[in-house]
Amino acid sequence: MALLSNLDPLQPLLIAVSDEEKSKYIEHVKNFTSVKFSSPQILKDVEKDLFTNIVLDLNPEKVTPQILSILLSILNPEGTILIPNLENVSTTEFLLKTNGFVNVTVNETSITASKPKYAVGSSAKLNLKKPSAVWKIDDDGDELIDPDDLLDEDDLKTPDPASLRVCGTTGKRKACKDCSCGLAAELAEEAHAGKVAAAANGPKSSCGSCYLGDAFRCATCPYLGMPAFKPGEKITLSSSLLKSDI
Repeated sequence: MALLSNLDPLQPLLIAVSDEEKSKYIEHVKNFTSVKFSSPQILKDVEKDLFTNIVLDLNPEKVTPQILSILLSILNPEGTILIPNLENVSTTEFLLKTNGFVNVTVNETSITASKPKYAVGSSAKLNLKKPSAVWKIDDDGDELIDPDDLLDEDDLKTPDPASLRVCGTTGKRKACKDCSCGLAAELAEEAHAGKVAAAANGPKSSCGSCYLGDAFRCATCPYLGMPAFKPGEKITLSSSLLKSDI
């Protein structure tokens, strides 16, 4: 049989064939040292990675993805499968490729393919050197924005040195408990000046508790209906509150 003449008789061979077709192979495998016949029904019981060559001789309708998956597990890595006497070669070629076989070769009425050298589910460590980050400015001649154009007049004003003064203990513009540098007096003076300005511009209160909220305001309080606010804070009435409901 020409199909078997190209195989090494010293390599393990599995012939997947029906019991009715088994007899035609008997005479041609006498010189093989290790041969096993198996029907499709018992293929799943064959030990995995055991055979170097497999001959699959079944009716085309029985060459299914399930059968090919079993044969792939039985075949040794880089082992060969031979499928003779095919009627629809293109269909079988597609099934082999989609079920893990590689190096699929089509002849006139037969196909050969092999199992990959790697095992399904295997892994290997990749020694990848992490590239250093490189930033590159791609200047195609586009006009860049002058950063000075992003500044307005307020940004160009020199700040008052007094407003930049901070407490050496807190690191903030907030005096510490035992302030001796004069910052506490300075902040108190600023707060008093702000209260005086707010009192001069805002409505007059007769009780002095208007800032606490409606619960502390009298019936004629100008802040009635407004939320509570901090003492000295300037309150602006919305235009809707200045209109009569009648």
